[in-house]
Amino acid sequence: MDTFRHQAARHQAEKLRHSERNPLSRHVSVALLPMLLVVASAATTATDPKATQGMVKRSDLEIVDCLLPGQVRQLGNTSFLTQRRPVRTTTSECSIRGGEFVAYDRADLQSALRVWMQAAQSGDLEAQTNVGEIYERGLGVQPDYAAAASWYQKAADRNYSRALFNLGTLYEQGLGVAQDQLKALNLYRQAWGVPEDSIIYASAAQHEQESLRKELEAVIRERDTQLGLLQKQLKELQNQQAQAPAPPQAASDNKEVEALKKWIAQLEAEKNRSSERLASIPRTRTPQGTTELIAVPPKADERTLSGMNFGRYYAIVIGNQNYDSIEDLQTPLYDAERAARVLADKYGFTVQVLDDANDITILKTINDLNAVLKPDDNVLIYYAGHGARLNAGKVESGYWLPVNADAPPKDTFWIPTEQITGHLGRLVAKRVLVVADSCYAGLLSTDPGYLFLNDKVGYSQDYIKYKLPKRARLLLSSGGDAPVLDEGSGGNSVFARAFLDELEANTGILSSPELFSRLRKRVEVAAAKNKFVQKPEYKSIKGAGHEVGDFFFVPRTPKAANALPDVVNATTSMASAAQ
Repeated sequence: MDTFRHQAARHQAEKLRHSERNPLSRHVSVALLPMLLVVASAATTATDPKATQGMVKRSDLEIVDCLLPGQVRQLGNTSFLTQRRPVRTTTSECSIRGGEFVAYDRADLQSALRVWMQAAQSGDLEAQTNVGEIYERGLGVQPDYAAAASWYQKAADRNYSRALFNLGTLYEQGLGVAQDQLKALNLYRQAWGVPEDSIIYASAAQHEQESLRKELEAVIRERDTQLGLLQKQLKELQNQQAQAPAPPQAASDNKEVEALKKWIAQLEAEKNRSSERLASIPRTRTPQGTTELIAVPPKADERTLSGMNFGRYYAIVIGNQNYDSIEDLQTPLYDAERAARVLADKYGFTVQVLDDANDITILKTINDLNAVLKPDDNVLIYYAGHGARLNAGKVESGYWLPVNADAPPKDTFWIPTEQITGHLGRLVAKRVLVVADSCYAGLLSTDPGYLFLNDKVGYSQDYIKYKLPKRARLLLSSGGDAPVLDEGSGGNSVFARAFLDELEANTGILSSPELFSRLRKRVEVAAAKNKFVQKPEYKSIKGAGHEVGDFFFVPRTPKAANALPDVVNATTSMASAAQ
């Protein structure tokens, strides 16, 4: 019988065997660590209340909008205090630096605005974009998309890439502004830094122009048909009124005539607007058929290839299978083990594995990356486990469930995807990809997920050179706002099987959009065989500093592939790998 990631069942005996696994095994069960700490310190805390001082608390790891105090500066013989500076950081760092913050509260829109508004009004581009994001997300209240667009526009006018991209997503969806796919595409182009005459942009623009042209032509034909019918009906009604003496229902007939005239005028205005927009679409001369770009070398021998530096690769792989208070799952531990092996052996990732992790361990491991990362690095976070969602008004929030999570709706230990987004925004790494295989995994991102290239354009060195300098914060999820299958075949979930099979079969530089296009159909077909609908999603993560970059999987050389894998367990710090 098929099971879901949110409804799987496991025998209690298996949980017992798991908790008694060999202590020398490669993956340490981190869910046991808090229990061991409690047992080991019980006698001490009974006599020494200071024994728990310095221990990491969940609240220390939450991302907040922090208002730092001003700095005392000296100008000649005069001392002055600068304005207070807003940053997004952890509560512990904010406290250490003497900052002011409000404890994490998704419903507290005003507190977040208060931190950023002064800097935004003074012209700070990052602050203006953050204010736009606060209005767009709503944070527990109804979003104000028009206000978000206004603040994005202020920073976009000064060519701030994150604001350009965010504004593009509003135009793509028609939120707070009139929907305009071409304008969205052009804003993405500007955020990306692609010249208007680039073949990459020209191909995508032509594809969008042709789609829009067909749509407008269809609207005009439909309006012509409707207008013909209404004008015929109006003429017949007017002829009847002219030929017959004034009957008692003449007043109602006049009202019908006026309603028809008003309807006709409305349709003519819509047709004229569509005609004007159609006339404004430029016609370009481009070859038909597949557009061939420069081929990428089939194999990447080094992390620096053809003068392009891909940086170092880190991965956090989380497999949550054996839960304390809710149903266990079937496949996450094997999914995580196989993912760690593929990433380390084939692609040279330094991998940190978290088996059955609690909330503190997950957040702390992500936060600790800040100590080792460099600007050109890459981070992949793979999560397999339970997911959940809660509604707050018209805003829906997604969650990752650690193994110490309580059953819904008690969300004390749940990890809001907003907090994951906050941590991703702080990472200095250029490229971050989250691969989430859980129910409601798509709720980590609300971005519409516009793919810049159409399916007739290949990936070239020019494409990679455009993408590498840009920050990427991307989500590849096993499904959207829906449950996903826990079982599949070969011991993996349906999604994990497709994801890892494609990575193992790959022989060249693989971009994340291309990886998504390869696995999407596989997942849908495999799920259909189990009489289930599952549609993976690929999107950027808004609010985390995405700049239309990309994530690239670069295989090792055959020689390097035979080296020892760079896998470390959950108790080993990544700091040694950064040296």
